[in-house]
Amino acid sequence: MTTPNVPVAVIFGCTGPVLTEAERALFAAANPLGFILFKRNCETPEQVMALTAALRDSVGRPDAPIMIDQEGGRVARLRPPHWPSLPPAGRIGAIADDDLAKEAAWLHGRLLAATLAPLGIDMDCAPVADVPQAGAHDVIGDRAFSRDPVRVALLAGAQADGLLAGGVLPIVKHLPGHGRATADSHKELPTVTADLATLEAVDFAPFKALADQPAGMVAHILFTAVDAERPSSISPAVITKIVRGLIGFDGLLFSDDLDMQALSGTVAERAAAVVADGCCDVALHCNGTVEDRTAVAAVVPRLSERAQERWARAQARRPGATAADAATVAAWRARLIDLVGNWD
Repeated sequence: MTTPNVPVAVIFGCTGPVLTEAERALFAAANPLGFILFKRNCETPEQVMALTAALRDSVGRPDAPIMIDQEGGRVARLRPPHWPSLPPAGRIGAIADDDLAKEAAWLHGRLLAATLAPLGIDMDCAPVADVPQAGAHDVIGDRAFSRDPVRVALLAGAQADGLLAGGVLPIVKHLPGHGRATADSHKELPTVTADLATLEAVDFAPFKALADQPAGMVAHILFTAVDAERPSSISPAVITKIVRGLIGFDGLLFSDDLDMQALSGTVAERAAAVVADGCCDVALHCNGTVEDRTAVAAVVPRLSERAQERWARAQARRPGATAADAATVAAWRARLIDLVGNWD
């Protein structure tokens, strides 16, 4: 049985630091599940707080999720001077001692949450659980914790725990693994030809260890050992057999951005494909015009009953965000510097 006011299975971006009237009207009519912010949307803390409130008001749902890509290092939409920097995951993975590295990963996640939660941002597109391979494109690089899948799982799990402790839901990415891709999926479709046994032992392994996480993001990558024709985000074989089956991930699944050139067709065709039966739960549309978003909203269905269950389960995992005082945050940051060295 579906619940009243079931949102449409899409996350939308917006064009600037304030909502336009056209955007407000579209969001009110379309009722997307939630929103994603980028650097273009973030000028000052007060402005971001006003924007997140306006986004939720536009759909009339105070629980509408608002997400961001805030990993630390080169992937950070919120930057100094208004927001503190954090190191990339690779700096944490370079800590030799597992216990100290795990502590650093938790602190990293907790500090991310301390930045995001007060702004009204309650989901982070992190941790990165990919395992980079020699010869792969550097689009992942130091965004990953390690080239050891066991260590990636340990540290990504700790970072996710830190985010959750601060009231922010982690979105594990990029299922079922982006570390072997020799191309940047923002620009073209990467093709991975490794056999299934190799993928299971390395690329899929961290995600299998993190299968109980509340949400995940699916990459636009062609895995020839599973589906030689369709990228993972639009492949029922990859989603059903690998992500949901072999890996066992039953969290809410978001596609990667529809505007990435790894996908072909119009943006509406891409949107319909990623939420087709057996694929992702929610489409992610980060950029584009109001007309593009209108076209996407016209073809994306409401959240399925299974997706509603997954979303409810995810929300139940998040404790209420409790603001950490400045002294506590400073102490966490000082300890992280002790562990990884100064990154600024």
